[in-house]
This record gives sequence, C-alpha cells and structure tokens, in this order.
Amino acid sequence: MKHEKSRHEEIHLGTHGEDYGSWMSNLVFYAVGAMLALMVGLTALCFTAFTFRLTGMIFAVASALLLILLLWCAWIRKQYAFGGGGMMERTHQCLLSHLDFDGKGTLLDVGCGSGALSIRAALTWPDAQVVGIDYWGAAYGYGQAMCEKNAASEGVATRCRFQHGDAHQLDFPDDTFDAVVSNYVYHNITGADKHTLLRETLRVLKPGGVFALNDDMKPRMYGDMEAFAQELREAGFQEVRLVDTATEVFGSHRRAAMMMLGASWMLVGRK
Repeated sequence: MKHEKSRHEEIHLGTHGEDYGSWMSNLVFYAVGAMLALMVGLTALCFTAFTFRLTGMIFAVASALLLILLLWCAWIRKQYAFGGGGMMERTHQCLLSHLDFDGKGTLLDVGCGSGALSIRAALTWPDAQVVGIDYWGAAYGYGQAMCEKNAASEGVATRCRFQHGDAHQLDFPDDTFDAVVSNYVYHNITGADKHTLLRETLRVLKPGGVFALNDDMKPRMYGDMEAFAQELREAGFQEVRLVDTATEVFGSHRRAAMMMLGASWMLVGRK
C-alpha cells in the first residue's frame, strides 16, 4: 500500500494553468457575500438615516455573524482548491490508492465535476480509457468543456471522454466498466435513496471489476452502511469494506466536520 500511495502522490494536477475549481459552491459563497453586504447596508441606514438603534444593533450582530461565515467559506474554498490547501488532490490520491485496478480496460467516474479525478485516473493508468459523467448543475460552475480543456492540457484527451449523465439512471448497459469511482457526489443528489444510487453505479460494473465510492455518508441519508456492505457480500461481491476517509484524508472526524465532510467513508470492493 505504501508503494501504491507514493505512486499516486507523484502525480500533480493543475501545473499548466488548468482550472479545476473548488468544492465550495460559488452560489453559496456569493450568496453569503450578498447577504453580508445587505446587512451592512441596513445597519448603516439604521444608525445614520434613521434612529432605529435597536434594529441597527440586530443588523450589526447579523453582519458580524455573516462575516464569520464568509471567512469560513473563504477558508473552505482555499482548502479545497488546487494550489490552496490541497484537500481535493489528497482525497483523490486516497481514493485511487484503494482501488485495486490493474489499469486495463475502462474506468467510469460518476459525478466527474471539473474532471480532476478522471484525469488523475488516466495519468495513473496509461493503458486505461476513462469516462466521466456529470449532470453539471449551475452551483459549482463545472461543465463538459472545462473537463475536456483540462484533459487536453494534462495530455490525456485521447483517453478521457466526458458526457452528460444522471446517476439515477446511468446511460450504459449492465457490466460495461472494469472499474467505477465516485467522489462526494451522491449526498448532493436530493430526493434519491443512496443505496439505490450505489446499486445503479455497481450495475454497470463488470463481474470482477473494482469500485471505490467515496462520500459524506451521514446515517440520516445513507442509513446503515455496514448492513449495506454485508448485503453486497451476500450478493457475491468480494473484498467489500468501508474505509474511514475522514480520518485517512482529513486526520480526524472533527477536522473533516469543520470542512463539511465529517461522515466521510468510502465503499470499496470487487464485483
């Protein structure tokens, strides 16, 4: 495992000006900033144009709280950005180091975002073909063109294909891929049973294929994941286990919680 981990650490993305964005949603960041500006403006009005001092104090307290929230959001953005805290890259290294893939065949990345994990997989396994799918909503500013541009800049455009897709119903036949990965995707899909999403992802994996599915697996969303892992074992899946990525990547569940991913676990195994 140490040799495998060091091999992944030798790969560094974003060294040619690629844009991989950040896991902190642009929409959330700018919304907090807009609310802060509004509260500051209302506070100023209360103390200058009007004599609503009590109301002004309430707005001032709200402004202070929003400033703290905005600073925290800015810290999170930096931690998750390439060239910042490096947490995105560290998570991808961890995920791929637990994927027992021989590098032959085709790998699927469910929820590829800006293409960072797909591209890292292509660089890690030069003989593999990689397919990245995503719904690409507006919240994060990711898109297919961004993924393709990043892949071209990193020199893996001929082995990476990106397309629009829906994790509820993957547009692939059963038993298509030799490996499947996903990273912090399913918890963002509202109104969907997480075990159903996991089963749909595993549906397109070939018998003998390997998987590493990392997410913020809060019990209120995921239920009993140990029981789900046992269900997979009873269905014939092999080497199924849950990896504590909150500890392995962030150092502790407390630090992971500070970065909004306190229930980080990864489901790995072989079909």
